Amino acid sequence: MTSLNAESLRKQLAGKMIGHRLYYYDEIGSTNDEAFRLGEEGAPEGTVLIAESQTSGKGRMQRVWYSPAGANIYTSMILRPLAGRMQATQIPIAAGVAAAETLNEFCPGKAWIKWPNDVLIGGKKVCGILAQMKMSGQAVDFVVVGIGVNVNLTREQFPQDIQEIATALAIEAGREISRPELIIRLYENMTKWYRELIQNGFASVRERWLNRSEMIDKTVSIVFHNEAVSGKAVGLDEDGSLILLTANNQKMSVSAGDATILKEVNTYAAGN
Repeated sequence: MTSLNAESLRKQLAGKMIGHRLYYYDEIGSTNDEAFRLGEEGAPEGTVLIAESQTSGKGRMQRVWYSPAGANIYTSMILRPLAGRMQATQIPIAAGVAAAETLNEFCPGKAWIKWPNDVLIGGKKVCGILAQMKMSGQAVDFVVVGIGVNVNLTREQFPQDIQEIATALAIEAGREISRPELIIRLYENMTKWYRELIQNGFASVRERWLNRSEMIDKTVSIVFHNEAVSGKAVGLDEDGSLILLTANNQKMSVSAGDATILKEVNTYAAGN
């Protein structure tokens, strides 16, 4: 497994909206933490951070993201939308669309989005997204979008406790994947969908997300802080919340939690 060539990436990303300024680390605690610090120091929109490994990789809800060296992508980007909180909460949805679109280029038709921010292949997690926002009063100062992709790992290289729920792009594609190529395409697709969101609003981003999600029209359970709600997933709200239709035909929006598609149980009466 070869290390990423930071100078080569900088040349390829020169002049691009996302990636024109690139920070590279052999090892870091968390690219999101460092990106947040750089954002507070005034780093411009489109600044990206890439690490070969993380010692404190971050998943949602204070979870750890498994981050071995030399095999995966750990990147964070700084965005400064001239918008309010509502549009900022739509950015992770755009990032999910961009990530799924990118992975489908390497594994055609296999990558699907799981609300709120995972990309799955064959029902297993291959990519996670973590967005963090800094507000200044009612205005958004910046948004950090962190994306982790399992790329060139074998099944045996995953920790035992996640082997059944995680996968890597190379496993699903049946070949080693060029990480530099994947990074470039990820930033290009992120630029495309971020611009679409900023310039034209949420409608087309939401439509593409809905088309790439296997959850819509399925019965799902969402657990948050030991509380669970369930219902049929019917859409996305303006803030990126998942809209559920409950058993008593009431619509509710859920903004956070772990979502699971519930298996349908077919019941029938046996004939005589």
